[in-house]
Formats: sequence, structure tokens, C-alpha cells
Amino acid sequence: MIVIQNVDVTPRARIERLWVKRVQWVALLVLMVLIYGSHAPLISLTKVDGQVPFSPSSCVIMIEIAKLVISLATLFLNGDAAAVRVPPSLALVFPYAVPALLYALNNNLVVLMQAHMDPSSYQILSNLKIACTALLYSFCLGKRLRPTQCAALGLLMIAGFSHTYVSLDLDDTGLEESSGLHITARGLFLILVYCFVSALAAVYTEWMLKSQKLPLSLQNLYLYVFGVAINGISSAFSVQSEKGFLDGFSGLAWLIIAGQAANGLLMSVVLKHGSGITRLFVISCSMLVNVVLSWAFLGLQLTPFFLIPVCMIGLAAYLYSI
Repeated sequence: MIVIQNVDVTPRARIERLWVKRVQWVALLVLMVLIYGSHAPLISLTKVDGQVPFSPSSCVIMIEIAKLVISLATLFLNGDAAAVRVPPSLALVFPYAVPALLYALNNNLVVLMQAHMDPSSYQILSNLKIACTALLYSFCLGKRLRPTQCAALGLLMIAGFSHTYVSLDLDDTGLEESSGLHITARGLFLILVYCFVSALAAVYTEWMLKSQKLPLSLQNLYLYVFGVAINGISSAFSVQSEKGFLDGFSGLAWLIIAGQAANGLLMSVVLKHGSGITRLFVISCSMLVNVVLSWAFLGLQLTPFFLIPVCMIGLAAYLYSI
């Protein structure tokens, strides 16, 4: 005789579970915003005589290794270790190489673009990836955006433009004609490619994570195996510096690695259970955290114009949610 236990499915219980999920989701997004926003200030704090003391490529590889190790540990803790013992088919695993290749391409594009534009132009124009993500999200995933949602994303992009512009110190003597805002035709082409590849990587990763009915920890394991391999190969073929692999790694450097590893894993959760559009709002909100932390620890001077992008991002979030 089978005894079926009564399960509490009262409306009150459903509402309580819904609120718990909402609180967990909000906490996850807030944590991501804080980690994203603290990344640049932390890197600035590691500088010695104006230079980052460690190899950026070594830092990227260590972040990928950390994500790989955490994914493997999570797989065992969740009781899904049996999936690792059975060799997966190439057709199952190979698609996970695509995001790693796309992100590696973008990392190299960022370096290449420095010769064709100033950093401020890069920051301003990189906001075009919001529009690219929205277009690919609709076209590739078949997610039709409402007019209010399109307006919200447009406002989010304008907020990114205005945030970067009001952050520029146009009275700084360093911004002379020779070092001011500039971009070449090749630089404009490269930034457009960069924005498209960034959007494609996010949309493709979301499609892949949702289309395969596998544990997220196993999917992350496949992702970061390729991440370690491709970044390792890219680092081996890049121009070698005199620094050793772990030279210059301080406590702050390891904190950066831990934060970026955690953020990468949390982003997988967002793409698996949320959407790439949520990712855009996380990145936009992190700009505000970046400015506040830079003001608190690096002496950045805030102006009243800082409130413009704050209000724009808040309005964009409201418009997208209605």
C-alpha cells in the first residue's frame, strides 16, 4: 500500500515560496552588481607606480581555473559525479567551445582597439553591445520585445553613453588634441565587431544552457575546460613579458580572481534561469557601483551630473518590468 503524504500547496505556501525565490534572485543580482562594480577599482588599487604588477593573461587563466575547480566541486556535492565518469560525446561537448572562442576573440580585440581609439571612446561606444544583444536576443531566440521594453533598452544604452561622458574630465590638461577623444575608421569597425561578438557570445551561451537538459554544474564544467584550454593557448602565443606566471599576485589580485570566478558562475545561473537582458541591467547598474567605489577609495570627484545615468537606469528598469 502506497501512502501519499499531503503536501502543503495552499495559496499562502505558494506565495511564501514565490517570495523566497524573489529574495534569492534579488540577492544574487545585487551580489553580481557589487562584484562587477568593484572590479575596476580593485585593479586600480593593485597598481604599483601606475602599472598593474601581474600578468593580465595569467589572471584570466587563474579565473578560468577557479571556475573549473568550483564547477567540478559543485558537481560532486550535488551528487552528479556519475556524469563525469562517462566520457561525453564530441557532439555534446564541442558547442561549449564556441563561447570560449568568442570571448578569447574579444579579449584580443580589446588590445587591438587601443591603437585605433582612446579609452574613453572605447567606453562610450562599447555601450552599443546593448543594442546588439537586444537584436540578437529577438532574432536568434525568438523573444519578441514589447515597445516599452525596447524603449527601456534604448534608455539603458543612453545611460551608458551619458555615464561615460559625464565621467570625462574635459578640463584635464592630459586631454590635449593629441590625446583627446579620437577614433579611426578601422577602430570604428573593430568596436562594432567587438559589440556584435560580445552580444553573440551571451545569446549563444543562454541558448546552449537552456536547450540542453543537463545539470548547470556539468555545463559549467564543459564551458571552463575549454576556457582554460583556449586562454592557455592564447597566452602561450602572445608576446611574453618578463614577469613569471604568478609574479606580482597580491591579496587584492587573488580577491579579484575570486570575485570574477564567482561572477562568471553566477552569470551562468542568470543565463540558465533568466535572460541575457538581465545581464545587461546588471552590467549597467555596476557602473554606478564602480563610480561610488572610485569616489570612496580612489578620490574620484562626483558631480551632480552623476544623477542623470542613475535616474535613466532606474527608469529603464521600471519600463522593462511593466
